[in-house]
Amino acid sequence: MLKVAVIEDDLPTSRQLRGWIESARPGIRVDQWFNRDEAEAAIAREVYDLVVLDIELGRERHAGVAIINAINKRHATPVLVVSAMPATIYRSIMKALDAWDYLQKATFEESDFIETFLEILRAAKDQRAAPPAGAPLSLDPLRQSTPTWRAQRINLPLTAQRILATLYQNRGQVVSYEQLFQVVKSGRNRDNVRKHVSTIRDAFREVDPDFDCIENVPMRGFRWVDPPASQDR
Repeated sequence: MLKVAVIEDDLPTSRQLRGWIESARPGIRVDQWFNRDEAEAAIAREVYDLVVLDIELGRERHAGVAIINAINKRHATPVLVVSAMPATIYRSIMKALDAWDYLQKATFEESDFIETFLEILRAAKDQRAAPPAGAPLSLDPLRQSTPTWRAQRINLPLTAQRILATLYQNRGQVVSYEQLFQVVKSGRNRDNVRKHVSTIRDAFREVDPDFDCIENVPMRGFRWVDPPASQDR
């Protein structure tokens, strides 16, 4: 039986999240915890398949950060953060802590939550074949491991990771906008895809200012081009 922990101090929100989870995957066990002490005690004795948590619990503004750290010390449990904190600020912070995805309260629908929740469960179960030996890029989007470029972590949100994986799996070939629409949860239009690709490039250039492996193909899409072997330092 799959086990999920919902760590949320607001009772109506906790009940809503539990209801969505149970409707998405009947028969799942959902444990509800309402403060940091309860949550950390549960994490110490249980191995969950997924943890859904808020950052702010009661008067502890960053209790969720401490809980994620506690999870990382014990198990490689996927964490989905659901918080009212602004995503523009906290998404990258949570990703740096190895949270798998971030949803900002009042900005998503039930269908968005369920799709993200089920995708993380599938990603945690499956594994993707390792990249070729010596390849500068290492990513495992199914397990949702943090991608690395030349052994340095690349901080990317989930949708950007899916786009990156699609481009890399089809490296050397043009990946059309229509193909990329299939891995974008919402905003399936060219402008939104271009924004995600820009996010990917910016993240790579934070660790490698010379990164230039994603080519624009006007009117068609994008293409991943491996760097020359001499650059694989």
